[in-house]
Amino acid sequence: MEIKTRERLFRSRSKGAGTEEIFKRGQTVVDLGYAPGSWSQVAVERTKPGGRIIGIDIIPAQPPKGVSTIQGNFLSPSVQDSVKQFLLDPDRGRPRKPLFADDDDEIEPEPSYIELERHADDAPDPDAAGRKGSRARDEQEQGKMVDVVLSDMCAPWEQTSGFWKRSLSDPYIRMMNTTGIKFSDHAGSMDLCAAALRFAFDTLKPGGHLVCKFYQGAEDKQLELQLKKLFAVVHREKPESSRSESKEAYFVALRRKRQVDGAVLGYADAV
Repeated sequence: MEIKTRERLFRSRSKGAGTEEIFKRGQTVVDLGYAPGSWSQVAVERTKPGGRIIGIDIIPAQPPKGVSTIQGNFLSPSVQDSVKQFLLDPDRGRPRKPLFADDDDEIEPEPSYIELERHADDAPDPDAAGRKGSRARDEQEQGKMVDVVLSDMCAPWEQTSGFWKRSLSDPYIRMMNTTGIKFSDHAGSMDLCAAALRFAFDTLKPGGHLVCKFYQGAEDKQLELQLKKLFAVVHREKPESSRSESKEAYFVALRRKRQVDGAVLGYADAV
């Protein structure tokens, strides 16, 4: 999909709320199956300044500027653990402010006493801020560090040719193509969506969002029901650039619910 098409996908309609923007400044975004980087590129632009984007893919690829990456198979528990460890440090992967301002950079002056007095009534309630900070620390300790999870993964298929290729088009390890066999594509995409959903359960902050590519079939209704247990709003979206006969679609799941027991989703080992 083109960048503009992806930007349209990242706005989702909710009842009475018009168009909802998924991205905000300073967010942490995890892009599963990021190569070649179109989604990550949009995320970088929408979360700056201060946002951090982490991309994971099985294939080696040069990420867009401002994106940290981990190469590996996301279905591997060790790779998922590596991503979670990376996320635990809230500053890791986040752009750093320069120590010295360039000559051309404008430095904002300190607010005057009069300005401080003028905005005194707008100051946040310290008790409310304290409660919010305490809740944020609890979520951080539980690994809830992510604002948005993007999943554009698709399952690879058995390699029959092209063994000499070592590029983004490598037919064995590329996770962006499909076999053309509808059942195989659907079943593989459901496994990857299930992995993305579990990762979102483990790492998404309350109020966070998940965008997940899938191939339509018999099992996607069950996936949609699972998503509705964890998120306040779930949309199905079909990209405008997608062919009419294509089974490719996306679930856009908005606003993770605060208290959802893992057992509801079938996660017996969930914390």
